[in-house]
Amino acid sequence: MGMDRFGNQHAPNLSYARGAILASTADDFRKLQHAWRLMRERGPESIFIFTGLEHSLPMQQEDLLFADDEVGPSLHFERLKALALEHLGGSADEHDVAPFNRLTGATMATHLTLVKPGDAVIGVSASHSHPSVIRAANHVGSRFTDTAGLAAFKEALQREPKVALVVLTRLAVTYDLLPLESIATIVRLAHAKGALVYVDDAGGARVGPAAFDQPRMLELEVDVGATGLDKYGTVGPRFGLLAGRKELVERIRAKGFEFGLECRQMLYPAVVRTLEQYSPQRVRDLIAATQRVSAELRPMIGNRLRETPTTAQISADDILEIAMERGELKKAPIVPFEATAALCMLLLRDYNMLTVHFVGVPPGGADLLIKFLPPETLARFGGPKKFAQTLDASLTKLGKMLRKPESVRELLLGTNAETAVRG
Repeated sequence: MGMDRFGNQHAPNLSYARGAILASTADDFRKLQHAWRLMRERGPESIFIFTGLEHSLPMQQEDLLFADDEVGPSLHFERLKALALEHLGGSADEHDVAPFNRLTGATMATHLTLVKPGDAVIGVSASHSHPSVIRAANHVGSRFTDTAGLAAFKEALQREPKVALVVLTRLAVTYDLLPLESIATIVRLAHAKGALVYVDDAGGARVGPAAFDQPRMLELEVDVGATGLDKYGTVGPRFGLLAGRKELVERIRAKGFEFGLECRQMLYPAVVRTLEQYSPQRVRDLIAATQRVSAELRPMIGNRLRETPTTAQISADDILEIAMERGELKKAPIVPFEATAALCMLLLRDYNMLTVHFVGVPPGGADLLIKFLPPETLARFGGPKKFAQTLDASLTKLGKMLRKPESVRELLLGTNAETAVRG
């Protein structure tokens, strides 16, 4: 279990520490409800969605005529399957597909199907696996080892006499990308060990091919994998699309239905529409808009701004440190995760900016991620410079609030009266 820069121990299955304000997932949901209230007051047309995700329902009027769990799939599943296999680089002779309620659902169903209690499961990415992978591995009673990079993976693989599953993440939670050479070696070594390979290809399924000339997901020669349909070029819904070897998908799909993890079949047309409209150029346009914001932020934040080829980031530890410096505090009154949450709530409250922090319950990470910004939304907001100035001003405002920690609690959860009603 890790520790942040302020000496706080990370919470189980999370890459950050919990604090006194956001102590649990229940508190995360209370925070989300408060954010909803702010958005409701402003009106949805006033909100600038800068989450880097697309959670719409791309259905057309004619799709709604047969939005039924029995009739809908009869009209759309074959088209969905063909589009999905093309999108993910599969073959109708070898592969099948299965839509899930979320990528997390696909990951959970995969572990429920392919892993037995006591089996060894190894996660590998450029940094660390998503919490949903760790939860799934723990839920089925596996012995899970998480590794960062090829060298660490090799060591973990050699330690285990037998490995049931390798969970490979091409584009990590931190948005660091595994090199193609490393991916190929990981897959080869895993298969040589007799392990199956599941790729958690959340956004990598599009970012890898569109921005880095990597193969499509199933062209990586993995056994099965899944991507999110809300990420980077697709426009929602927030479904998970699983694909892989026919016999494995058949079993995983069945397990998904048994545990209620499947996508509602009446919404298959939305999957068809999001795949039909996909263009690799859109991915590149989203990255370019993000890079323009990053260029404006760099002079304001300095070396505390971390840039990957697709994102700009400020770590939660740095957010808290910057705020403390601007508020002239020596001792941290909250944990870094709460500092990020407070910064994002200020952006929403004062500037109608909805960031990715509000998407996860609990959030998958504590850092501020600026990623895959829609250029049209950025222009409507006022452009990259205004985005950067707004973020900088909010950091200063957070610094002043830290002098009165109770004001941070009210910012995140609302007034005492509101929280009492919800409690």
